[in-house]
Amino acid sequence: MQTDPSAKQMSYKARKRWALFALLVGMPAYIVIVLNLMASIDRLPFWAEVVAYLFLGIAWIFPLKRVFLGVGQPDPEAARASDET
Repeated sequence: MQTDPSAKQMSYKARKRWALFALLVGMPAYIVIVLNLMASIDRLPFWAEVVAYLFLGIAWIFPLKRVFLGVGQPDPEAARASDET
């Protein structure tokens, strides 16, 4: 039984909306959570704090990678619609 591969993908508009939501709401919330987490543990050595902040600063993108994929490109659905007319 084959499934439709396009059914698993979000539309361009949905990805764009989720990307905007992630940047405007999710990112500030993530920053507050990370800062509170780092403040709740004892002071780490300087090199450990640098590594922790670098890791946490990059780690947020991995779950959202598919949302941001192609958002800066022109809308492929609009291009297909204009080609069909």
